[in-house]
Amino acid sequence: MKSPEPSLSLSEPHPQGVHAAQKGGFALAVLAVVYLLLAWAHLVPVNAALLAASLLGIVAGVIIYSLALYRNVPAGIKNNGVFTSSLTNRGLWGWVAGIVLTAFYVALYWFPETLGLGKDGNNTGLIALFDPLKRFFSGSNSTSQWFVYGTLYTVAILALGIKFMLKYRHNRYQLIRTSVVIASQLFLAYLIPEILEGLTTGQAYFAKDIKNIWPLNYYFFHDWHLNAMLEGGALGRLFLVAGIALFLIGAPVITYFAGKRWYCSWVCGCGGLAETAGDPFRQLSSKKVSAWKFERWMIHGVLALVVIMTAATLYGYFSGKSEIFGLSIYTYFQQPYAFFIGAAFSGVIGVGFYPVLGSRVWCRFGCPLAGYMGIIQRFKSRFRITTNGGQCISCGNCSTYCEMGIDVRAYAQKGQNIVRASCVGCGICAAVCPRGVLKLENGPEEGRINDNPISIGNDGIKLNGLS
Repeated sequence: MKSPEPSLSLSEPHPQGVHAAQKGGFALAVLAVVYLLLAWAHLVPVNAALLAASLLGIVAGVIIYSLALYRNVPAGIKNNGVFTSSLTNRGLWGWVAGIVLTAFYVALYWFPETLGLGKDGNNTGLIALFDPLKRFFSGSNSTSQWFVYGTLYTVAILALGIKFMLKYRHNRYQLIRTSVVIASQLFLAYLIPEILEGLTTGQAYFAKDIKNIWPLNYYFFHDWHLNAMLEGGALGRLFLVAGIALFLIGAPVITYFAGKRWYCSWVCGCGGLAETAGDPFRQLSSKKVSAWKFERWMIHGVLALVVIMTAATLYGYFSGKSEIFGLSIYTYFQQPYAFFIGAAFSGVIGVGFYPVLGSRVWCRFGCPLAGYMGIIQRFKSRFRITTNGGQCISCGNCSTYCEMGIDVRAYAQKGQNIVRASCVGCGICAAVCPRGVLKLENGPEEGRINDNPISIGNDGIKLNGLS
């Protein structure tokens, strides 16, 4: 005889069960990651077949797990367990994940020999595991830690991007945007640069990810990089012209018409990882006013630093001098920026601290390109998020899941357009709103900023500037 349901509670009193398919997918992905870790520790043999099996195992495992997880549940955000899970609410597992990620980035930037990077191509461990894939692209064994990182980065965005699309399958904007994010990383940032690198073997290296523009690519104007592009034939000159044109013309023009979301939430690799791998941690961003004030000083401070560093670099390049005002350009400008901003901030803190500070720490507080486009978006753009205040029920989903720390609900309650320099236009606030209050729009500049359309005070409710 079937036992009756023992509880009539409206809320679920017991943790939800885990399907067998979820367990299988999880086990497959974990086994693949464990193999990579064992290869890192030199405890298992490495070859092309095992590399392919591990990478495919991660992707297949995540997809199987996600299909089982979201198959019979409503699309979109489920708040169940988000703030009680140890991983997603700065609990023990969250800190463990943060420490592991941080340790990986420290090894990647400053101790690559611990990953197996050897001299003269004699790699071992994790980096030797990726030698066959590097040979496939370039025909050489010149595998570096950055090739390993780029491969794992792309696999993470691909696998977790598909998980993200299954989660937000009800929202057309998220499906299209995430498809572009995955394609941008797979083709523009990984496959095309690696193929071009293989076709130009023997030439000096220059960055071949065409969307990685200055000032995000802080070394674009460094002498070695400029010389490599100028000496790199037609391809090198193409990347030089395209890089300058994208910064001076492309970025401001597209930002004017569509906001900075075209870059930060659609094509940027940093944003792509934040939107996919960082999705479980987006609610950890601070919404305090003090955080917003700190954000403004930090991001514009980093923008000022990269401008100063680049100006000194270009002065040295065209004058042929290594010093400016008696200061070594490398020692006092390039090296500190590369160490503190290019490595420690964007990499170690920017990704390693996902489980503690949220998924957009670098984008919000440090990215100089986001700061540059944010100024345009705030003062000269057609982009805004419009709000229908009359429909808002103050559930707070929008503010909770804004990874940039914007108190979206405060705008929605007043029916005020959201015009913020920091908004990356990911659209999650609109996707999680149960009442359809928020809408991402590109429209005329007139009436775009409508400060305080509704004032609520002791003397009643006023409609400011509305007839």
